[in-house]
Amino acid sequence: MTFNTESRGSQTATSTGITTHTRYSTSRRGLLVRALVRVSSLWQAIQAGLVTAWTWVRETVTAAGALAILALLALPIGISLGWTELIVAGALAAALLLLALPFLLGGKAYSVQFQVPVERVVAGGEVHGTLDVSNVSKSFELPGRVDVPIGSGTTEIAVPLLRPGAHHAEVVVIPTPRRGIIDVGPVTTLRTDPIGLLRREHAQAEVHRLFVHPVTVSIPSTSAGFVRDLEGNPTNRIVDADMSFHAIREYAAGDAQRSIHWKSTAKTGQLMVRQYEESRRSRLVVVLSLATTDFNSDEEFEIAVSAAGSLGTRAIRDGRDLAVVASEQIQELARSSVHSIRSLPVLSTRALLDELSGIEKASATMPIEDVCALTGQAIPDVSIAIVVCGSAVTATRLRSLTLRFGPDVAVLTVRIDPLAVPSYRELAGVGVLTIAVLDDLRSLLARRAS
Repeated sequence: MTFNTESRGSQTATSTGITTHTRYSTSRRGLLVRALVRVSSLWQAIQAGLVTAWTWVRETVTAAGALAILALLALPIGISLGWTELIVAGALAAALLLLALPFLLGGKAYSVQFQVPVERVVAGGEVHGTLDVSNVSKSFELPGRVDVPIGSGTTEIAVPLLRPGAHHAEVVVIPTPRRGIIDVGPVTTLRTDPIGLLRREHAQAEVHRLFVHPVTVSIPSTSAGFVRDLEGNPTNRIVDADMSFHAIREYAAGDAQRSIHWKSTAKTGQLMVRQYEESRRSRLVVVLSLATTDFNSDEEFEIAVSAAGSLGTRAIRDGRDLAVVASEQIQELARSSVHSIRSLPVLSTRALLDELSGIEKASATMPIEDVCALTGQAIPDVSIAIVVCGSAVTATRLRSLTLRFGPDVAVLTVRIDPLAVPSYRELAGVGVLTIAVLDDLRSLLARRAS
């Protein structure tokens, strides 16, 4: 008798009868793979949960709260060992944590509006921002706190108990004693218990940027006194219409009739036209030193920035062709082989003062002599160069500035020295204005202009 037993296999015929080959092709391997996938997914979910829990604990539990949690974990040990001290400490920690939990509720029920009335101010004053906190929930909100980051510091505003729909307004004072760029925000609502065991923060996304411009003074027009060159310098380029007459030539097809010189035409019997030398408008360049070694104090550098801003804004208002340059920071390893300058925007006084708000001196910059030399090469048609530097620049270095520009460039140096007597002198072809305070720049320029 032959038995036909088949378990998901295949039959093969032989001479003796039917032989059964059992082939287990069921999904034992597939079941193992699926089990491993499920275990891996479960492990990933556990890891994600642990990371989330750790992030919540790190953001919520303070140092004092961590001590309370350790005391709470010691409660079972105290109960099992019968240690009264651990039991009391654990019970007290549990009570404090339970009392702290309600203070974390409703942190996102605050609607916070923070307004800064201006975006640009002059250094030396203060700005008053407006903070309005509203309760948008349908229940009472426990007292909380709002933190307003102002630059590197933070202003804390206490928020009292708010009923539904109520709001609390505060005036936030933003001090602006010094030139700079201040980021105000993002405003953060903070819920914490009176003891400080737990905390909950919710940050707003908006950040207000406040430009604190350098102090500037109104100086005489740059078209007056020794800072003038209204008609420009004649060049070798010959054009058909300009201010500087050059010569007479024969008429050619395409010449404008208004260029015909009738007296010469009558004498020669041929049409003759005028030629002119192209006159380019003078270009004023203000060079600001950023090298730390050129200044003996931070006060000198601040006056230098204000002087450069005063000269630049006056030239922009006069409609002059202006460039304001300073040294670019260079990496230490490349300082001996790389020379670089930065050109500040001069499309408007606001753009220039915005850039001057964030400028700082640094040690990894070129000395003022190299900045002037590179400026003379990079900016063509410079007729007047005003160099602003500190008292650490010696008279020998000042005399060498004329060699850094072309022979037709008039060089004026504004040297900041709070301990010197304000004066003007000629030093080997370089005009040197020495000022102690910013107002000296206005008085000396006005005196020279008159």
